[in-house]
Amino acid sequence: MNTLRDSVTARWTALVFLSFAMFCAYIFMDILSPVKDILESTRGWSSTAFGTYAGSETFLNVFIFFLIFAGIILDKMGVRFTALLSGVVMIIGAAINWFSVTEMFAGTGLETWFNNNLNYIPGFDELGVSPFYAGMPASAKCASVGFMIFGCGVEMAGITVSRGIVKWFKGREMAMAMGSEMALARLGVATCMIFSPLIAKANIFGGANVSHSAAFGVILLMIALIMFVAYFFMDKKLDLQLGASEEKDDPFKVSDIGKIFTSGGFWLVALLCVLYYSAIFPFQKYAVNMLQCNLTFTAPPEGSFWAASQITFIQYGIMLIVAATAFISNFQKKTLKITLLATSVVFLVIFCIMGYMRQSAETIFAVFPLLAVGITPILGNYIDKKGKAASMLMIGSILLIVCHLTFAFILPMFKGQEIGGVILAYITILVLGASFSLVPASLWPSVPKLVSQKVIGSAYALIFWIQNIGLWLFPLLIGKVLDSSNPEIIAQVEEGVLTSKEAAVMYNYTNPLIMLACLGVAALVLGFVLKIVDRKQGLGLELPNIKK
Repeated sequence: MNTLRDSVTARWTALVFLSFAMFCAYIFMDILSPVKDILESTRGWSSTAFGTYAGSETFLNVFIFFLIFAGIILDKMGVRFTALLSGVVMIIGAAINWFSVTEMFAGTGLETWFNNNLNYIPGFDELGVSPFYAGMPASAKCASVGFMIFGCGVEMAGITVSRGIVKWFKGREMAMAMGSEMALARLGVATCMIFSPLIAKANIFGGANVSHSAAFGVILLMIALIMFVAYFFMDKKLDLQLGASEEKDDPFKVSDIGKIFTSGGFWLVALLCVLYYSAIFPFQKYAVNMLQCNLTFTAPPEGSFWAASQITFIQYGIMLIVAATAFISNFQKKTLKITLLATSVVFLVIFCIMGYMRQSAETIFAVFPLLAVGITPILGNYIDKKGKAASMLMIGSILLIVCHLTFAFILPMFKGQEIGGVILAYITILVLGASFSLVPASLWPSVPKLVSQKVIGSAYALIFWIQNIGLWLFPLLIGKVLDSSNPEIIAQVEEGVLTSKEAAVMYNYTNPLIMLACLGVAALVLGFVLKIVDRKQGLGLELPNIKK
């Protein structure tokens, strides 16, 4: 009997629901990243405070082991329940995050409480892993608490979506599905980079205020919850057709988790994941500020076409055309494919020109996911049909190293050369996004080859937990390395020689970028090891996903 997942339309519709939910989640994940300079000038957040806040997203997942429990919940309760739970948790955390950066928070008893408390956390301070520190702004502390809760929800959503895709696509185009989901979700990064600064600075909302951007993110998370509800009913219908209740034919037992720990290939994949993601996600939170510090921007004249808020919506529309034509081209025959790709390239060039004319670091970095949207399905399709997942990870590591070293050493040489610097920035950002697309297309579909079907949720949770260690540590490290690498700027701010607004675009990012490039080197070494282990143990990582 044919079921819903035998229908191409049905299973890709389920994927759209999951992808759009993650699209909204990705927007909130970086909602404050492109307005770091405003946080410094209006809320008094230093780079260390921002880095501590950015790293707090994963704190509960890492140190309270929430992700491990989330994996058990997923395997025990199923995809539907866990998806709805993750949506609710994200909204609660995001609402706290939003409130902490509003004017309502300032001057309240809650602000006083945060100023007087959480300056010392027994045990965590001794280990140097506290999510707070003495002198951290109260708004940053409260925002960190909200971001921790949101982080629990978004990482739970991540493993749930991965598990859901395995359920609907195993034995079919799974790598393409996972790659497409992540490519579409990462459009949230571009959306965030384009709209967050616009909303924060819009005069219609009363001038520069980061809380407006956060509120925008909260609303989108409510839409994400609606997407999970829609998926709930599709998934329930599938289980009724299968005559199963969330695949309980082989009941999950907590003791089954022990089987994961015996897989050497699993641990290599997990370590590759933490190295790769630690070099990308923490960088995203600082990327806009890095461009502001390494390029010379001259704001367009007030009242001109390029300074108008309407241009933001036009550029976003062009971005959607780029993404849609590149993505759809993967499913078309040769003539139409070439036409769509040509259209995508033309509009990508237009998008880049508009970003340059707007003289905005945010709109320049917004190009980050666009190449990935086009090539991730191609890579996924190749891996589904031809294999070579481990080899793809090695190629991604090499591109990662090249991009971060380019940002560290070559881009600063173009400061003052507006056109050359922007062109180099665009190319490097596009290549970095493309390298990142190799991970969902090759790494995530490999997990079902390494562990038993009934512990896939826990396996993904364990990988996400290890990944979250890096996502907690490296935003914090980048902030501290950034401050320690620029002592003269910090001193001049304290002495009143520089304002926080002036200092925010003067940092030297070389040392943090070298640190991120080193993660790429380590990932490349592990990629070699994984390929050797795969060949010796026959893990099947280099084999196609589609079974003939």
